[in-house]
Amino acid sequence: MKTKPISSALAEFRARLPEQARIYVAGGSGEPLALVEAFGRAPELAAGFTFLGVWIPGVNATDWSGLHPGARAESIFASPALRPSFEQGRTKLLPLCYTQSTRWLSETPLDAGMVMVSPPDENGLVSLGVSVDFSTLILEREDVPLLGLINTSLKAPVHGPKVPLDRFEVIAETDQALVQIQEATLPPTFDRIGKHIAGLCTSGDTLQFGLGNVQQAALKALIGHQGLRIHAGMISTPLIELLDSGALESDYGAITTGVAIGTDALYQRAIEDDRILFAPVTYTHALSTLAEIENFKAINSCIEVDLFGQANAEFIRGRQISGTGGLVDFLRGAALSEGGRGILALASTAKNGSISRIVPRLPADATSVSRADVDTVITEHGIAELKYKSIDARAAALIEIADPAFRAQLAEDWHEMRKGL
Repeated sequence: MKTKPISSALAEFRARLPEQARIYVAGGSGEPLALVEAFGRAPELAAGFTFLGVWIPGVNATDWSGLHPGARAESIFASPALRPSFEQGRTKLLPLCYTQSTRWLSETPLDAGMVMVSPPDENGLVSLGVSVDFSTLILEREDVPLLGLINTSLKAPVHGPKVPLDRFEVIAETDQALVQIQEATLPPTFDRIGKHIAGLCTSGDTLQFGLGNVQQAALKALIGHQGLRIHAGMISTPLIELLDSGALESDYGAITTGVAIGTDALYQRAIEDDRILFAPVTYTHALSTLAEIENFKAINSCIEVDLFGQANAEFIRGRQISGTGGLVDFLRGAALSEGGRGILALASTAKNGSISRIVPRLPADATSVSRADVDTVITEHGIAELKYKSIDARAAALIEIADPAFRAQLAEDWHEMRKGL
């Protein structure tokens, strides 16, 4: 099938669709940035479109409903990029976790999809490259016509799904660089958090990480370990050092993930390393998958935790800044795993120590994770083991890992709240 210039391919594809159309667009490192630029040159092509996708805060910076006054969007995250259109009601927020999102994308009405793929191999097969997570669901919907954006910067990994090039009705080509996410410079607080996490991990464990400072610190702290495996929704650039350290097993599937998000160095390593397997969310986040993994340690971060053990991962001062993502999926999977552990880690304070992130009680609309799903909480001050503890013992353990400046007030707050329980 002959490729076309992006602008003409997009115009041809738009002409095939109804005036009002629902369009899937990939997120993560699979976001088709060249199509964003093409819409920018011809915004009328986005008129009447409702874009759907899982666009990750801090990674994907496109406001898809902002491409045209007549465009709309639906997603499971309220990222900074989507904030203006979210406040205007042009972007709809669906409060779904990742496993729920797979059902949504499998069943919601769709008129088309736009997916970035690798150049075809000698058998005419293209790969989703380092961004397999959700797009496989759309490829499997045979009734959904697709625009394929072949990106020469997106390579096929050693292990990952492929589809025939003729699955796509229209094909364009680009050499646009993939999304680039750099490592952060971490303050000493996160070094201490990383060491606490590493102390809970032993040979034979399978670990899950997301994106963020906590995960970056934990990956660096694990370099001296051995016999580890990774099963995660995403991998990030700090994994490279761990891959070279000897901490990870060397067999096929020692690292299973849905998407790589980082720098070109990570993307290159992810397609070359025979240990890395790319798989869809329907596998990486499924409880049936996670329950079968022994010693599964889910390591994630959140914004704040209250004395009941409830966690907020979405709101700051009442404003939604994110979504639950795969957090609850992995915590529940770890709870079902033999020897598993669900870890939430966070710095004990914010705003230069002026705000405690261990709080008396979360607002009713800010509870992302119920207390029944929280197992272990870590700050730079230590580890709070909550599993099978009474509500009073849980509160006491959380107060112990709060910043010392807030412990007395938290204890007093718990004493008062306890009277009303």
